[in-house]
Amino acid sequence: MTTRRRFLAISAAAATFPSIGSAAPVYTWQGVALGARATLRLAHTDAKAISKRVAAEISRLEDIFSLYRPDSSLMRLNHTGRLDAPPFELLECLSLAGAVHKASDGRFDPTVQPLWACYAEASALGQAPGSDVLGVALSHAGWARVRFDAAAIEIDPDMALTLNGIAQGYIADCVARMLEAEGLTNILIDTGEFRAVGSHPDGRAWPVKLSAGGEVPLITRALATSAPLGTTFDADGQVGHILDPHTGLPSPALWREISVSAGSAALADALSTAACLCESRNGVEQLTGQFVDARIEAALFI
Repeated sequence: MTTRRRFLAISAAAATFPSIGSAAPVYTWQGVALGARATLRLAHTDAKAISKRVAAEISRLEDIFSLYRPDSSLMRLNHTGRLDAPPFELLECLSLAGAVHKASDGRFDPTVQPLWACYAEASALGQAPGSDVLGVALSHAGWARVRFDAAAIEIDPDMALTLNGIAQGYIADCVARMLEAEGLTNILIDTGEFRAVGSHPDGRAWPVKLSAGGEVPLITRALATSAPLGTTFDADGQVGHILDPHTGLPSPALWREISVSAGSAALADALSTAACLCESRNGVEQLTGQFVDARIEAALFI
């Protein structure tokens, strides 16, 4: 199995300072966040304390969305089928997921977690999941059976959710809002998805490079890239991780990567994931065109 390199990087400067390193010293914090190597570079007189608050906020959000923390809100929901008094952040993320699910004709579906588990378990044995196993997993999927409001979230027995196609972007949005509230601007957050607030400290757009080549300038905008073969289940790197909730199969072998920009990283994240299940560029354009602040930045065929 291959996995894209994961990391978290945040750069920001105080609004009162024209550029990082000129009037305020740059404080650098390094650690682990979102299960990845993390680096924060802040130009602010209170940068050390802000960095600690950012790390604490990311950890709090992981306690909501993580599939690796056994007591996260999402894991408790998956284990019991019900989560009472759910966190606002989880409800907001599910609401956006529902909107993208509808716009994508069901291609974006967080209930594919049982399917993902089938592929992961078979991969550990050096095998492909059988059609009977996939059929059972498919029977446990279906966004229509996810029910949520401020009182509780409920899913049917044997269902499970994954928000890996939207939560990294959502967390980037949350951190951006937090840093703005701390009085910072000229912010670029990279959680694997990008969220820019304002411009680069030199006044130009943040230059975000695409792995397949090219560059997207960002000013107060988000960018997400999905690559179907960026993470794979097989040793040959041909069975991609983005699964079709209608068939249980990986996305068609059409796309090298798709990059979408939007006003929020959560929306860009979800749209780029769903787009990889579209069978043509026209389909990708129809999907993103349903959201006024979204656009395709790159859609590269294999």
